[in-house]
Amino acid sequence: MISKISYDEWRFWHRSKLAASILIIGTVLTLLSAIVNSVKMQQTAHEREHLQHAAESRFLEQPDRHPHRMVHYGHYVFRTPSPLSIIEPGVDAFTGTSIFLEGHRQNSAMFAEQQQASGMTRFSSLTPSFLLQVIVPLFLILIGYASVTREKEAGTLNIMITQGVSIWHLLTGKYLAVLASGVIMLLPLIIAAAWASLTGEALISTGTFVVGYLLYIFIWSGIVVVVSALSKKSSASFAALLALWVLFSILVPRIGSSSAAALAPSAGKLEADYAVLAELRKLGDGHNAQDPAFVQLKNNLLAQYKVDKVEDLPINFRGAVAQYSEAKLSKVLNEFSERRMQQELAQAKISRQFGWLSPTAAIRAFSMMIAGTSLETHHRFLREAEKLRYDFVQSLNKVHQERLSYDLDINRYKEGVVARVDSANWQVLSEFTFTPDSATTRVTRSLPYILQLLFWSLVIAVLLRVAVRRIS
Repeated sequence: MISKISYDEWRFWHRSKLAASILIIGTVLTLLSAIVNSVKMQQTAHEREHLQHAAESRFLEQPDRHPHRMVHYGHYVFRTPSPLSIIEPGVDAFTGTSIFLEGHRQNSAMFAEQQQASGMTRFSSLTPSFLLQVIVPLFLILIGYASVTREKEAGTLNIMITQGVSIWHLLTGKYLAVLASGVIMLLPLIIAAAWASLTGEALISTGTFVVGYLLYIFIWSGIVVVVSALSKKSSASFAALLALWVLFSILVPRIGSSSAAALAPSAGKLEADYAVLAELRKLGDGHNAQDPAFVQLKNNLLAQYKVDKVEDLPINFRGAVAQYSEAKLSKVLNEFSERRMQQELAQAKISRQFGWLSPTAAIRAFSMMIAGTSLETHHRFLREAEKLRYDFVQSLNKVHQERLSYDLDINRYKEGVVARVDSANWQVLSEFTFTPDSATTRVTRSLPYILQLLFWSLVIAVLLRVAVRRIS
């Protein structure tokens, strides 16, 4: 009986040009989005890998220079997209994917796609995840809002009941028909996830990713059938479902973001920059070895090497100052950076709790976590980039201290004086390759949001039972 009811629903959709057109449009749209995004991400990955190798080569190919010039010459690092970013770009479009590393400062990530886009171009960025999270539920509403109310309005519901058709069988058949249409529109995601597995993603990640979206389609299909079953007219069903779509897909996620900003406020960029500068001024100027902030360092070195003046030190005092200053400066910068990242993470965690109020908020957090495009992954990119920056800057400062004489250094601007070191010293730069967290780590982090989706699945099961009793 259930299969007959589902088949009859599909026959009706086949006769209805609107339902058939929506199903075709939804499937084609998600398929084209997956193809376009896959090609784009593959090109982006190759481009960033090429740029990373080019940046490393340019750094290593620099001629003989003063070591501190190489500290300011700096280096670029690029974050290559994860395999599942072909479906879920996550925060990458907003946070930036490249950082310029140099001495004395921590630069922000650059080249965020949304920062370079106008207001209108943001609406044209239809990623597969956005289509599946927001547009596909709307298509399910357009297809199935009258699935039960149509039987009520035509009088066939009472006829089926008198003929012994179980209400439970009726709603289950209608539900499976709507669910099947959602799964069809989900097929491009399954294909893209399979492609991600072939390009290096772990099966546990892609499998969990697909299961999460299947749960999401399960939830929205249930919402459509429940509202249709509880409504007396198709117009009322459509209005109620559209209101729920606006609430779950647009309002609640937006309210979550605004609430997070209010409950866990963070300093603005200008305020934070001024606070950092105020702390850095207390450390002294690392370019000025005569700064009073380095008197204690000078006295310690003179005592350590048992000499009376810096000219007699076996090391370059200016290089020692640069190394000492960078260590102190980096400690302050890291403290402010960690504080900012913790504030951002606190806001993200608050907004993610709204997944208990909206299945769209739940799937969004789950999707980014599994794909490796969440805020946590971006923060790890920042930390790894900072570690590389600190290591190569301090290595150059060590070269400055040990391989360039103090006499040449202080007289480097005089005519005929060459204060340089051999370019072989630039080999201090390490290769940078950023990869997402392990599949196990990402799945573990996504567990709270899987629970949110399971909670919504349970709610749908309960509401279906309520709908059966109301109709009976």
